Amino acid sequence: MLALQGDVREHLAALEHAGAGARPVRRPEELAAVDGIVLPGGESTTMSRLLESFELLEPLRDRIADGLPAYGSCAGMILLARQVLDGRPDQRQLDALDVVVRRNAFGRQVDSFEGDLDFAGLDDGPVHAVFIRAPWVEKAGDGVEILARVPDTAGAGDAAARIVAIRQGPVLATAFHPELTGDERVHRLFVGMVHETM
Repeated sequence: MLALQGDVREHLAALEHAGAGARPVRRPEELAAVDGIVLPGGESTTMSRLLESFELLEPLRDRIADGLPAYGSCAGMILLARQVLDGRPDQRQLDALDVVVRRNAFGRQVDSFEGDLDFAGLDDGPVHAVFIRAPWVEKAGDGVEILARVPDTAGAGDAAARIVAIRQGPVLATAFHPELTGDERVHRLFVGMVHETM
């Protein structure tokens, strides 16, 4: 669990409930000891700067490129993307997903919302999703599996059918925060992905 900023405690609890031995990662030597990494929601530009300050940016980029399973929620999705629209010029990416992501796509904090999503590969009905200043995927490359979209309903507006959950090999990302709902299915999916690589 990348523990530099964001909703770390909630993800750690969800990972533990999903059967993982979760621990915080703040140093390169801690990163070297894990079998998978979760990048939490938070503020993507702050997290980008902290990755550099803690000398984790290049080691994390290298480990993911070498096949380390990674899951990013909200700001974590932004960090994992190849390209970010509306980001800061000094913001650094991990280039782990062949996607173009729009930062704060759904609007400001006051535009945060919740909704139910059909999520490919998860049983037991829709996933209840919490969106907080969330991104969405503007464009996905051929190797990216689209797992969930915003429902195309009359009230969805510009968000209708936007991509909000993806997977590319051992890398998973959601624009929403499953760690805030008590539904552990997304975390269980990621834990399963980690076990597949061990």
